Amino acid sequence: MIAKISKGGSFGGAVDYVLDKGKDAELLAGLGVRMKDRDSIVRSFRMQAALNPHLSKPVGHIVLAFSAQDAARLDNRRMVGIAAEYLSGMGIRNTQFIIARHRDREHPHLHILFNRVDNDGRTVSDRNDRYRSERLCNCLLYTSPSPRDRSVSR
Repeated sequence: MIAKISKGGSFGGAVDYVLDKGKDAELLAGLGVRMKDRDSIVRSFRMQAALNPHLSKPVGHIVLAFSAQDAARLDNRRMVGIAAEYLSGMGIRNTQFIIARHRDREHPHLHILFNRVDNDGRTVSDRNDRYRSERLCNCLLYTSPSPRDRSVSR
């Protein structure tokens, strides 16, 4: 598993990309956002980001990509469980997020959008995020229990 981490300023553009039907996107999970439709998701993210107006890039975007060889054992539930463990391991807690799977490539991958402004108006730390991410990716997929062994809800 590899991860690509980026930051941005537009929740609208990020949500449009993550939910793009042209990429055969499927919204799998979310926390702290109203998931009625695209506009509700964007509005939820923007409202929380307004708690910290000095943060110029409140959008956190992580792509978790897996080997095509792992596709058979990566159903949606397992992927959400891995994403939840990844978020926890990265210290991305107490904030809004959505998780969507894209099926436009041979390899399984998902997108996590999260608000870099947490529920208390503080900035979610990105200190050493690439180093921490690399360490997590090296072990997470292969040390994760099967979906039957744990609950993936948050």
